[in-house]
Amino acid sequence: MTCEASKRLVILTGPSCVGKSPLDKALGRFYPELRGTLRKLVLYNSRAPRPGEVDGVDYHFRMRSQVEALRGEDRYAVLDVRGDLQALDVEGLHAMLQDRNAFFEGNPFVGRALQTHPRLAGIDRLSIFLSPLSREEVIYLKAPERNVSLSDLVTDLMRRKLLRRTRRQKLELSAKDLENIEARAGSAYRELKEAWHFEYVIPNHDGEDSDNWEAFYYPLGDARKVLIAFAALLEGRVPPHAEKWEEDLIP
Repeated sequence: MTCEASKRLVILTGPSCVGKSPLDKALGRFYPELRGTLRKLVLYNSRAPRPGEVDGVDYHFRMRSQVEALRGEDRYAVLDVRGDLQALDVEGLHAMLQDRNAFFEGNPFVGRALQTHPRLAGIDRLSIFLSPLSREEVIYLKAPERNVSLSDLVTDLMRRKLLRRTRRQKLELSAKDLENIEARAGSAYRELKEAWHFEYVIPNHDGEDSDNWEAFYYPLGDARKVLIAFAALLEGRVPPHAEKWEEDLIP
């Protein structure tokens, strides 16, 4: 099914720093006609903006008490996401889908809510999970003879990515920054366990900390493979780089 066939919700999700944001930007640079068919779904968020984020573009940034107050309104679904509160305007999403494809880029738990919310039943969806490990790597690492704690490895992997990203954004890391990094890294394994719910999993080693997205203008390495695979899925083709994960892959 192509993007023009019907109005649908495209869900791009995965752990924090896995590469969702640079993938979205690269799609706009190299496939502007595809990106132009998607209107970003902007949620409310109780956290403060990161460097470079814009209110109303990345999120509607509000005080926690303001997001909490949205629980009292039927049109919103309020979710706890790694300690932050996020709110989805369900009625707004339905209105958006009347004339344009909607695009969500964010946390897997919000992605799951977009799949399962009863008021979103019947919506046409394309759901994609961006993973820091491939299916083959997961199988290799979890074999008993490796003696590897997959949860510890994923946490450490994402911790390193998050540290590199935050050091690029800020010269000095505060105690609050380190606390936030630990919360996000610690959540990554639980989020990876949700990957099998999504139609396609795209492995990506070039997270938001990687130079491969922009340093050489054209994406290189996994960044290039992921961009090509994402564009193919939007066009209705299933590329070799896209995987299907079984429910018991992540123990």
